[in-house]
Formats: sequence, C-alpha cells, structure tokens
Amino acid sequence: MILRMQNYSLKILVTGGAGQLANALRAYQHTRFHLVAATRSDLDITQEASIQKAISRHKPDLIVNAAAYTAVDKAEQEQDAAMRVNHLGAQNIAAACRKNRIPLIHLSTDYLFDGHSKTPYREEDTCHPLNIYGKSKWLGEQAVREQCEEHVILRVSAVFSEFGHNFLKTMLRLAAERDELRVIADQVTCPTYAGHIAKVIYDLADKSSPWGTYHYCDTAPVSWHQFASVIIQEANRHKKLRVTKIHPVPAAEYHTPAMRPAFSVLDCHKIASDYQITQAAWMDAVKKIVPSLLSGQDKTNT
Repeated sequence: MILRMQNYSLKILVTGGAGQLANALRAYQHTRFHLVAATRSDLDITQEASIQKAISRHKPDLIVNAAAYTAVDKAEQEQDAAMRVNHLGAQNIAAACRKNRIPLIHLSTDYLFDGHSKTPYREEDTCHPLNIYGKSKWLGEQAVREQCEEHVILRVSAVFSEFGHNFLKTMLRLAAERDELRVIADQVTCPTYAGHIAKVIYDLADKSSPWGTYHYCDTAPVSWHQFASVIIQEANRHKKLRVTKIHPVPAAEYHTPAMRPAFSVLDCHKIASDYQITQAAWMDAVKKIVPSLLSGQDKTNT
C-alpha cells in the first residue's frame, strides 16, 4: 500500500471494533501503527454522517473495514439487515475513503463461491454465493471497487480466535456439555486464526504493492469434522472433556437455513507473490489458544 513512511506512527481506524479481528489487531500491538478500534456506537458504517464524524475526529492514514453482519443462517430471514451492513455499509465506507483520500482494506469472505471447484479458488474466479450472507458480501465488494480506487479487498475464511463467538470456542463449550458431537464432514475449508489475519493486515499496510483483491487463509484445508477433532484432541491434552465421540455427518443431515459451499479453500499465491505474505498454520494457533481458554482466560469481548 502507500503507508510506508519513515519516523511516523501511522494511524489505522478499524470498524467493527468489538469483533474478533479488531481485538486481534489490538492484541498484536504493532509498534509502527496506532490503532483506533471503533465500535458501532462510535462508527456506524450504515450512516454516512457517523463515518465522516469518526474520520474527522481520528484523521486516520488507513481504514480497515472489519464491520460485518456475519450471522450466516440468520441472514436468510434478515436480508435487509445483512444487506444494510455488508452492502450499503461497505459502499458508505468506501465512498468516505475516496472523499477523504484514505486507502481502505475491506474484509470479505470465502462464501462468495459456490463450492463446485475441485481446486482452491483464485481471486479472478467467478463468484456465485449460495446464501444471503455471501451475496451481501459480494455486493459489498463490488461497491468498494466502484467507490474507492485505493483499496485492498482481503478475503478470508473460517475465522477463529480467543475472542468473541467462533467455531473453536463453540466446540470447546459443547465438548464440556455433551457426551457426543455431530459435525459436518463434507464441507472443506481453511480455518484461519484472527491473529494471523491481523499480521497480514499490518504487512499490507507496511508495504508498497498493488491495490486489488487478495486471498488469505491459514494452512491446511480440512473438513469441519476434522477441525473439531483436532480442537478436542488438543483440549484433552490439557483437560479431560466430557465428550467421547465426534460423529462425522453429511451436510444434508444437518439442516440449516443457509446453504454453504462444499469446498471453499482459497488460493493464496497472489498475496505471496505481491506482498511476500506466506500462510501460517492454523494448528499452531489452536495449540496456542486452547490451553488459555480452558484455564478460564476467555476473551469474550464482542
């Protein structure tokens, strides 16, 4: 991007300040950047006046739009709410960035794809979302491209962390409450640690490279059942959980309001080529955060 300057603390304004990514950016504590994490009460991306007020107050060098409506199933019944945040909100923040000449990093998702591919999805592959959440994020991407030339759209997948609500924390909770779990085995993705995404964002801000759309996910691809099994196995190394069996089940037997892609692995060669950013291992993050979560150091600030 264009933020590589000497002897200057760069200010990053991140929306969605109570979410996983904003908390991960804060926890990373990069010495070259001053982070301002704005919650919805401070900066509502669906309100143009709220955005401009925050920009005028904080005068950021870069904005990271991590605010999103992420309740995938709920979005099927709350289409207007999902579109308002993920489409209109993205359009508003991008227009404000253009007006104020501020570069933008906009977070997006692997759920733009329909899952019919047998190989990891590249940035230029056709988007065909299967659900309202994915459609709203796709429309948000298009709005960003139309409104703000100086942008990076960063697509990520299956985000987990010690913060907020996510698959890893749900599995730990259920494993402590139930004897058996049933987890989908025929949907493949790449779990991605929010702390690794935070590092990617700081690296993007710290290097001079092209604008555009990029993929980042951790390695390696797994099914949700495999991911759950690794989480529980790691947890049992530190504390014996109640659960004794994790049953693999097909998605067809696990009825949800929203359809999800059977395969949503992202190809990350472009970000490696342009920014020299390599994929971290989600397994390392699981080993890092599971012990602290089990010991009660739960990061629930959402």
